[in-house]
Amino acid sequence: MERLDNTLWVEKYRPNELDSYIGNDHLKKKIKVYLESGDLPHLLLYGRAGTGKTTLAKLLVNNIECDHMYINASDENSVDTVRNKVRGFASTIGFKDMKVVILDECDYITPNAQAALRNLMETFSKHTRFILTCNYVERIIDPIQSRCQPFQIVPPSRKEVAMHLQEILSEENVSRKTEDVATLVNGGYPDIRRVINFAQRQVVDGVLLIDQDNLAAVDLNVSVFSTQVVNVLKTQDKKEAFVTIRKMLGDNQISDFADVFRLLYDEVDDYGKGHVAECILCIAKYQLSDAQVVDKEINVMAMMIEILGIIK
Repeated sequence: MERLDNTLWVEKYRPNELDSYIGNDHLKKKIKVYLESGDLPHLLLYGRAGTGKTTLAKLLVNNIECDHMYINASDENSVDTVRNKVRGFASTIGFKDMKVVILDECDYITPNAQAALRNLMETFSKHTRFILTCNYVERIIDPIQSRCQPFQIVPPSRKEVAMHLQEILSEENVSRKTEDVATLVNGGYPDIRRVINFAQRQVVDGVLLIDQDNLAAVDLNVSVFSTQVVNVLKTQDKKEAFVTIRKMLGDNQISDFADVFRLLYDEVDDYGKGHVAECILCIAKYQLSDAQVVDKEINVMAMMIEILGIIK
């Protein structure tokens, strides 16, 4: 009996070589220099979720002579993790000349833990390098940022993401329509991980079947949602816009509102005429609190109410 392959495509097709890493061509040239030299500085990789930060960090340690440790700081972010687990790894004698610690999602590390991490980076800099990844670089304390070579990970183009997804579907022998691939990419961009995960869930008996109702309920249509919100702000009166936006938020189960904040800022000259500065300050305030609140949907709705009060 043939066994089903339940491996997640995002892991199965995670690039192992620099040449197969999509996008960021300018960055890849710099990374290639590190690989050829066999040495690394401390690195800080930052950018939006799902754009390849973790992939690049793992690719680096897999292509350089080093012992390495991986920690997901969204799960292990206390000062004890840094003082015990990270220090324990950095202070012991390894099999290779260099050690590398990957601290993924390090913007979740507490301020006290970051202070302890800074000390470790100094103490063990002779033989241990740190690769830090984060979505929000402003949450990383300045003493750590100053000790790292920062690289902003820019999302690859929609065309590059579509080509990557097409390659995966071909490898998996999945039949599909070009317009369905475009729907997935446009809905989930720039989060490559989200696009691939949703595509895998939509394959039935070797065919990619896009359920539009399901698409609207899986946090894949952030770009579409953002565009619709801007249109509502432009065209509807205050009361009508409030009702419409609240319903849209309820219908779209979005967990990451980064694109919403960005598009509201990009389009502020259109919907915020005469109140651009006030709208920008409002967006900035709620974008900052987004990382700290328990319910992100309530936070965004509060922002929309404030913006409506400004422009209407």
